[in-house]
Amino acid sequence: MDLEKTLYVSASGLNAQSHRMRVIAENLANANSVARSPDQDPYRRKVITFKNVLDRELGINKVEVDRITRDRSEFGLSYQPGHPAADRFGYVRTPNVKSLIEVNDMREAQRSYEANLRVIEATKRMLRNTVELLRRQ
Repeated sequence: MDLEKTLYVSASGLNAQSHRMRVIAENLANANSVARSPDQDPYRRKVITFKNVLDRELGINKVEVDRITRDRSEFGLSYQPGHPAADRFGYVRTPNVKSLIEVNDMREAQRSYEANLRVIEATKRMLRNTVELLRRQ
């Protein structure tokens, strides 16, 4: 039944967006993490990508996590001459995490999660209504 397939597709979307939220939460938690010494790198932002996967058994396309990679953008600099991680000029490299971007990504992930949840709820209602109609016959 196609309604069952809809549930599987939406469930894969829920799973993918929950992984995305975990990555975003990790980035936000480490937004102020700096290295302990000048020769070490601070926390590097993680980025998640998804892929479309054909489930041949069910005959549906599902979304899955493709990979989680490190954002190669430049680190920030903060002038803190007394810090143990400061270079010879007094600058500390800071993570390449921008909280505003992470919060926007979080909102987008939340909206996608909620949309998939609404699809599952609507599908379940349709299945219940179908069963009720069949019982009345």
